Amino acid sequence: MKSIVSAVAKRLATTAIVLFGVSILIFLIARIIPGDPARIALGPRATVEQVERMRETLHLNDSIFVQYGYFVGDFLRGDLGISLYTNRPVMTDIAQFLPATLELVLLAGFFMVSIGLPLGAIAARYRGGWADHTIRIITLLTVSAPAFVWAVILVLLFSYYTPLFPIAGRIHETISIAPVTRFMLIDTLIAGRLDGFLSALHHLILPAFALSLSGIGQAARLTRSNMVEVYTQPYIEMAQSYGFSERRIASKFAFKPSLIPSLTIIGLDFAALLGNAFLVENIFAWPGISRYGVGVILQKDLNAIVGTVMIISATFLIANIVVDLLVAVINPRIRYAEQSD
Repeated sequence: MKSIVSAVAKRLATTAIVLFGVSILIFLIARIIPGDPARIALGPRATVEQVERMRETLHLNDSIFVQYGYFVGDFLRGDLGISLYTNRPVMTDIAQFLPATLELVLLAGFFMVSIGLPLGAIAARYRGGWADHTIRIITLLTVSAPAFVWAVILVLLFSYYTPLFPIAGRIHETISIAPVTRFMLIDTLIAGRLDGFLSALHHLILPAFALSLSGIGQAARLTRSNMVEVYTQPYIEMAQSYGFSERRIASKFAFKPSLIPSLTIIGLDFAALLGNAFLVENIFAWPGISRYGVGVILQKDLNAIVGTVMIISATFLIANIVVDLLVAVINPRIRYAEQSD
């Protein structure tokens, strides 16, 4: 237990250092994007005096070091400033838009694990057969096209030609749910609205599946490759000589060792979904943080840009910590190595 706590503490310390570096990098990049944020915020009809006052408010006339000092001080107080894009506190915007994206990404991650890993295991068990060839072709197609391409295809197939799923929004327009957590699936259950939960899930499935397809293919291909390699190990031959069934060999002796690299890649893909979801969110009119991030970049909303990138970076790093802990649980040798450090 102490080793796990120590490992988590070390990774959290590393995460804080990485976030500090990310804050410096994104702060500098946001400042060199062409355009005057004050002028963009006020519009072309604003007077020079109004623009100058806005620049003073945003500390744009100060040196870059002073500006970063203001940012760090506000950030440590939980204040990311006012968004010029929505004219609201950035933290308010993040609290509103982030749960929608997390809900989308979490279901996409569930699809990656529950579909990708079994497909890879089936392909490895029946390697060289028709099931293996079929799965390999399907997974090759899924990893060859980006998520937004699959989003368009799925919309055409299952919303336009065969209207099985809604094309936009998070819940049916006739259902009103008071926001508590802003996770629609949770809020509908809190409100005791089963019809709202089913509607929210119905709206969520198609965009989440579109977002997960590339990850499903990558997880399946990696799992198959790892399991095929494991099948060449001597202990698999020994298990076969003892008369264990192929099903038991595949599930107990071949699949589990193959999980470690697969989970690592899935964890990285899961974290990357936050940044890659913006096109899927735009196609499905999904009110998420990725779609919001694109909007603030186009408006050169400095406070919102930095805040959005920091949140996405923190989520990425937290996902990596969770994956490391899962790998340590699966592989005892990693736990023992950490205990000996």
